[in-house]
Amino acid sequence: MSDTRRRVKVYTLNEDRQWDDRGTGHVSSTFVERLKGISLLVRAESDGSLLLESKISPNTAYQKQQDTLIVWSEADNYDLALSFQEKAGCDEIWEKICQVQGKDPSLDITQDPIDESEEERFEEIPETSHLVELPPCELSRLEEIADLVTAVLSSPIRREKLALALMSEGYIKKLLGLFRVCEDLDNREGLHHLYEIVRGVLFLNKAALFEVMFSDDCIMDVVGCLEYDPALVQPKRHREFLTKTAKFKEVIPITDSELRQKIHQTYRVQYIQDIILPTPSVFEDNFLSTLNSFIFFNKVEIVSMLQEDEKFLTEVFAQLTDEATEDSKRRELVNFVKEFCAFSQTLQPQNRDAFFKTLANLGILPALEIVMGMDDLQVRAAATDIFSYLVEFSPSMVREFVMQEPQQTDDDVLLINVVIKQMICDSDPELGGAVQLMGLLRTLIDPENMLASTNKTEKTEFLSFFYKYCMHVLTAPLLANTAHDKNSKDVPEGSNKINPVCPDNFQTAQLLALILELLTFCVEHHTYHIKTYIMNKDLLRRVLVLMNSKHTFLALCALRFMRRIIGLKDEYYNRYIIKGNLFEPVINALLDNGTRYNLLNSAIIELFEFIKVEDIKSLIAHIVDNFYNALESIEYVQTFKGLKGRYEQEKDRQSQRHSRYRRDARSLDEDEELWFNDDDDDDDGEAVEKRMEDDFSDSYGKYMEAKKGAASGANGANNNGKAAAIPPASPVVTPNNSSASVKTVGLPATPVVKP
Repeated sequence: MSDTRRRVKVYTLNEDRQWDDRGTGHVSSTFVERLKGISLLVRAESDGSLLLESKISPNTAYQKQQDTLIVWSEADNYDLALSFQEKAGCDEIWEKICQVQGKDPSLDITQDPIDESEEERFEEIPETSHLVELPPCELSRLEEIADLVTAVLSSPIRREKLALALMSEGYIKKLLGLFRVCEDLDNREGLHHLYEIVRGVLFLNKAALFEVMFSDDCIMDVVGCLEYDPALVQPKRHREFLTKTAKFKEVIPITDSELRQKIHQTYRVQYIQDIILPTPSVFEDNFLSTLNSFIFFNKVEIVSMLQEDEKFLTEVFAQLTDEATEDSKRRELVNFVKEFCAFSQTLQPQNRDAFFKTLANLGILPALEIVMGMDDLQVRAAATDIFSYLVEFSPSMVREFVMQEPQQTDDDVLLINVVIKQMICDSDPELGGAVQLMGLLRTLIDPENMLASTNKTEKTEFLSFFYKYCMHVLTAPLLANTAHDKNSKDVPEGSNKINPVCPDNFQTAQLLALILELLTFCVEHHTYHIKTYIMNKDLLRRVLVLMNSKHTFLALCALRFMRRIIGLKDEYYNRYIIKGNLFEPVINALLDNGTRYNLLNSAIIELFEFIKVEDIKSLIAHIVDNFYNALESIEYVQTFKGLKGRYEQEKDRQSQRHSRYRRDARSLDEDEELWFNDDDDDDDGEAVEKRMEDDFSDSYGKYMEAKKGAASGANGANNNGKAAAIPPASPVVTPNNSSASVKTVGLPATPVVKP
């Protein structure tokens, strides 16, 4: 089975009229007892499994296309194709099919499609029998030929008979000869008829006709015929564009003449489909399905031929990374690789896998690292497109390369940092490139597509790498634009409350919004790594400076970041927010917004509603103790009254628990009382703290006061409660922030907020 003549790919046509690759194997024709007839069998070359078992039916219409393709339909909407590695193998199987059906192997189609049913044949023969006899190919008969071609398009059977008639006696080439005569004579009427004829022939949707029409000696005349649309006052100049304007650039000389011819043909046929032919109507939608297949298989063949030419691709990447290469040459090389990757999208998954592995082995990622850092905008844009193809194909491949890069003193040379810097420095006012790069970064840092093996975990290794070497580059613009925040109470009375460090430039605001979107994604998916980073950098405080921005979308991004953090219901985050008094900028934004009913208002209220519904006790206590006086006047929603209610309920519950504890203590038996008397007060306090570490913080403070015999004042208990909200075991937020953090025990009963 190692005979390459019999090596084939099996394709099936899907619902979107695209060819799906079912695998590569070796084909044979043999008698199958179960099917009771000669059948085509294809066994996978990888494991010998059966890819195809198809009986050669006497009534099935098989077509041979492009010398190496055999196409047929086994049932309604189920088309099959065998793509042979060698023409000899295709000819061998074709002869076997023709032998079974008793047909002449010199034909490219084995069946006359009129053999449908007796009734249909009876109805159609009188109407179509004359189609076998085409009018003589003469100038005077062009109108008759055009009418004939146009009339048959509505009937599949009549289209088949016309196609067979056109293939005989070189009729297509005779028509194109008449085109040259009409153009020399400037015979506009004849040229208009030829437009209708050629357009109709294309809509016959026959590969055998395409082979003739798109050959080197015919295709430009076909394009010429399509220039003379009767609906246009002046003909288009498509041939002039294809021969003079469109230049075929060989970044590296292509020595294979067959490959060159295939590239030229594919470009011109694609041009005919996309530019010249009008958009098919609903009724004509399937008329060009074979044209789509023709282009598809051409592209597959081009990619395969280039991929197999190792010298060619090696030279491309060598010149791409060579410092001596001129900028114009490098631009052409990058554009070539971009187009090469675009062509690869026509490949099936397993072929695309081999394609990108070939590029990776040739050094595509180190090359991108160089060209993405260049000043040329066109080169960078093309390199970004190539990078997107690689990330979409295999994020793990990109991550593996990044982690294997030698750690140099300058982190800026790392590929991901080059990508981040390009995102930050995007000159487009709408940040189109930055948005694209942000999406790629999100894919790379998404744990959902990270693999875990027995020896190592990609998620742990890559995220550790990212936060160590790349996160500071990503957050640099955010930290720079919030570096000198002043406390809101220092803002002069009557000012518009816009912090001077807040980015009022629209492009900067857009960039910060993108960065915040990525950081919000990290909060949701990275847990430990992002938590450590936020704590160490006091990042939430810096983000909340942006609540002062005049750009509401940026303020909403900052609020969304905080909402994600609170949504995790993580007590470490809650203690951090309480210690830093980080609700203050949010409350200020709500009060500044006044009575306006807008998205910012709704988003802030939803934040507090979430805290109420989820009954996050530590945050409820902090909000009510410090901000309720400023919020109680807001009555158009019941959120803040609800928070107060939750707060009071918890106080009552803790008070009852404390009373019950004291009553139980009085009823202890003598031995237990002696045991307690032996312990000192500090031990007693520690035991109670361990037992009630999850209780509401203000009751804990009240209990400690009661134990020490102090006066039982509600205000004092509340203040101590706020101090106890951060137990001694909680981590310090950040060394340089400890002095700046709001100490809640020192806050006045009515917080200083914006009026």
